[in-house]
Amino acid sequence: MADYKISRRHFFYGTLLAGAIPAAGFGSVASLKRLGFKSPNEKLNIASIGAGGKAASDISGCSRAGENIVALADPDAKRAEQTFKRLEKVPKFKDFRQMLDKEGKNIDAVIVAIPDFMHATAAMWAMERGKHVYVQKPLTRTIWEARLLAAAAEKYKVATQMGNQGYCQEGSRQVSEVIWSGEIGNVTEVHAWTNRPIWPQGIKELPKEEKVPETLDWDTWLGIAAPRPYSSAYLPHNWRGWFDFGCGALGDMACHVLGAPNMALRLTAPTSVEVLKQENRNPYTFPTLSLTRFDFPARGAMPAVKLFWHDATKEPPVRPAGVPEDEPLGDFADRQGKRTYSSGVLFIGEKGALTCGEYGGNPRLVPAARMKDYKFPPQLLSRTPETYRDWIRACKGGDPAASNFSVAGPFTEWILLGCVALNFEGKLDWDSARMKFTNRPEANKYIKPKVRKGWKIA
Repeated sequence: MADYKISRRHFFYGTLLAGAIPAAGFGSVASLKRLGFKSPNEKLNIASIGAGGKAASDISGCSRAGENIVALADPDAKRAEQTFKRLEKVPKFKDFRQMLDKEGKNIDAVIVAIPDFMHATAAMWAMERGKHVYVQKPLTRTIWEARLLAAAAEKYKVATQMGNQGYCQEGSRQVSEVIWSGEIGNVTEVHAWTNRPIWPQGIKELPKEEKVPETLDWDTWLGIAAPRPYSSAYLPHNWRGWFDFGCGALGDMACHVLGAPNMALRLTAPTSVEVLKQENRNPYTFPTLSLTRFDFPARGAMPAVKLFWHDATKEPPVRPAGVPEDEPLGDFADRQGKRTYSSGVLFIGEKGALTCGEYGGNPRLVPAARMKDYKFPPQLLSRTPETYRDWIRACKGGDPAASNFSVAGPFTEWILLGCVALNFEGKLDWDSARMKFTNRPEANKYIKPKVRKGWKIA
């Protein structure tokens, strides 16, 4: 019976699953070396663009995997201080362009973990020089940049990965397998939520100018962005809330929270996006709260689906009929008799509902009674190492990383549609093939970034 069920799933979702299950293993060491790859047993020489904040943990993750860190670039010496001290003998730079020029021959791969608005510029500089790249989420700040990086990864034949860890974890694959098994029927509605932002947003005027710290090269930090006076309102991490530098809660969390829906529902480009609600809208920063709807067309055997993104949410925004009020959905914590929520997803199908956490973790049918005798379906998707090892394996000629740019590019594109929609009232119709909004031409100016003189992306 089990074999029959698997064959039916493959028959029903055959075209849907094409390419979803990569072949395992490395090519021969000799053939890999001819193609410029390292042996799986050789260490990569990795440089990092960014050394403080999230970059520090990315550097540590690659170090734990046994690879060499050979160069660092960060214009904020204070933010990078601990990493600079720990890797005292490693060459250090303020400008990543100088690092790639001077140390390029000794670099195999590059981490990009800097503010969102500089991701594409840094990644392109690395890929053009034949370097593998690991880029923190969101892959880029604008839609055009996301498409550019996906094309560049193919052109330069480098191994890529976006840092959305859930794509490498068990939960998202279990969610996919449960949904593909037909347990909750066709999914036509999804709700995803997060408690972010946890940084200032809804700011209605620009901050006053402050003196630039001696430890900061402000002009280099600004990169492609238009010059502006320095303010501590931007650094070290509140840049995420400003339109010119970050992508708000969507950029911070959607690439995590929406990973399971993107994988399980095989989402393509939506046909439209609409902000249904936002609070404290202003011309400078993301709002303090927003609710956005994405509409996706049918994909193979899967029907059209509407997906709702809720941010600044302290508890699950919807609760299916029959699910008790005290039953937790998504990620939660019970401490000292008090329950708190962070992020989560709810899939609503024709025959039931499924919830999971931020990285697709703890997937479960709801109400909880449905899990009493439930057994997860047989494995269909291959499992991968954690995100850094997954990328490192790809750099050495192994399987493409789970969130390589052919996956992460289109995924980031549709998330960024939500960022554009915050500037408008009403629905925006999207033509992905032409990369244009068809009913609001004025929205198209947000597709591509402005780049100041002296810098370039491609």
